[in-house]
Amino acid sequence: MRLAEETEDLHLDAETVAKGVAAILADTAKGLYYVAQVGNEIAGQVMITYEWSDWRNGNLWWLQSVYVRRDFRRKGVFRALFKHLQDLASSRGDVCGLRLYMHSENGRARNSYQQLGMKPTKYEVLEMEFKKT
Repeated sequence: MRLAEETEDLHLDAETVAKGVAAILADTAKGLYYVAQVGNEIAGQVMITYEWSDWRNGNLWWLQSVYVRRDFRRKGVFRALFKHLQDLASSRGDVCGLRLYMHSENGRARNSYQQLGMKPTKYEVLEMEFKKT
């Protein structure tokens, strides 16, 4: 929720987010969370979800819900999370790449991701939302 507020000035519904987090924690087929801990404190997180690519005959891991607490930023927390996921993904035979999307105006995030070796693609993300009842 802090991520959405800080990067896009979005105020998410806490109940909906709590249900969404609980759904992933209950069903790893939906995705997984990875957290970075410094001492006894959670410093940051990233969630991965999966997309099957028939073109590549493999899974793409989407990095989502990337967040590092303000007091831990610029200290290598996300770099450590990313390196862990990169190593994990490359050690498996079924993962063909990492992807993420970000707010187009988030220059700091873009810079961080590109420093880690991620590159812009020729693809754009389009979406159609449906209201849940």
